[in-house]
Amino acid sequence: MALDDRKHSTTEERLATMTVPDVGCTAQARQSALGRLRAMGLPSRRDEYWKFTRPDTLVQSQAPEASIFADDEKPVFTDVDRLKIVFVDGVFDPALSDDLSLSGVEIDRLEDVCCTDDHWAEDLYGTLETKGQTPVERPLAALNTAFAGDGVTIRVTGKPTKPINLIYTHEDETSDVFLHHVVRVESGAEATILENGPAAARFNKCIEIDIADGGTLHHIRAQGRDHKRRAVTHLFAQLGRESVFKSFTLTANGVLTRNECVIELTGDDAVAHVAGACVGDGDFHHDDTVFVTHDAVNCESRQVFKKVLRNGATGVFQGKILVKAGAQKTDGYQISQSLLLDEDSQFLAKPELEIYADDVACSHGSTSGAIDEEGLFYLRARGVPKAIATDLLTLAFLAEAVEEIEDEALREEINGRLAGWLERRRG
Repeated sequence: MALDDRKHSTTEERLATMTVPDVGCTAQARQSALGRLRAMGLPSRRDEYWKFTRPDTLVQSQAPEASIFADDEKPVFTDVDRLKIVFVDGVFDPALSDDLSLSGVEIDRLEDVCCTDDHWAEDLYGTLETKGQTPVERPLAALNTAFAGDGVTIRVTGKPTKPINLIYTHEDETSDVFLHHVVRVESGAEATILENGPAAARFNKCIEIDIADGGTLHHIRAQGRDHKRRAVTHLFAQLGRESVFKSFTLTANGVLTRNECVIELTGDDAVAHVAGACVGDGDFHHDDTVFVTHDAVNCESRQVFKKVLRNGATGVFQGKILVKAGAQKTDGYQISQSLLLDEDSQFLAKPELEIYADDVACSHGSTSGAIDEEGLFYLRARGVPKAIATDLLTLAFLAEAVEEIEDEALREEINGRLAGWLERRRG
């Protein structure tokens, strides 16, 4: 089907300002992505999965200006012993980064992949993104595959002694950044990847994750600090037999954030958990769009998303569980809830189940409500000030999502960040 004139012109106008990087080994994947993008067109509010979120500022030719947020709070994960990989406005900074050598893992810059004979990432770059375009088109992911200028490849072969931390810093108030990471977890290997930082005025990131049989990957990211930033992120994960993938995202601040997560369980007895906690104030729009496909026997998936919204903030959740024929004994759980701290904020949800197997246990639910008045009365009756009592109840509301983080120290780090955000906005 040909694109309508408006979508075609918007797409071509955007592409006219861009140049596909000259990276030989990914050239075919990039041109394929560019062809898919031209066939799909950039998103508009008329698209089914964009009706709750305006994509205008994500697709226009120039990135809207985003002022750089400055305060004395140290960046998240600072106290964690980790291997740091730093990008400044989308460009790898070796001076700020640690040495990329770590036992149990192989790390390369994306641009160095082509300098290595038969690099494992050549066949994976763009592959999961391509699969993730069906049945729902994700044009901004194709845009990323075509134009990403930097990123890393991470191959986990053992059990590294510390997490790998991808850090994104922001110095240019008009920076427009595309990053693409490729991760491969080998059989029996296990690692933790951390991500944090505002990255850019406008940020488009894609991460493709292939987990082999028996592999395990923990993924924890924090989005925040610079409020005027805009971001669209894409996570594509493919799980083999008895593999485990657990991802958690904390979002605080940001005028527009859309996180897309596409997970496919292809091996029996695989486990995939994806969770998020977000806190938004004022001109804040946050969209979680998740698609989990069960295509194997006895697999488990969990989607747990909690949003706290105030002063006119907007939260969006679009989540789907697809159980294919033959994916018997599937255990699929999905919950999305919002806590509205005033009457001006809103939560828009579209939970979905599509099941073609008969021996499954799948559930989904979505709720939106105000602070628990009974709980608030209980705390105030025991001398707790209203503002502090409200914060305690808010943290309790977010707890189910935060509990998805297995590492206790990292879980406490996230809880501390949430408590700090709430404390700064008391009254």
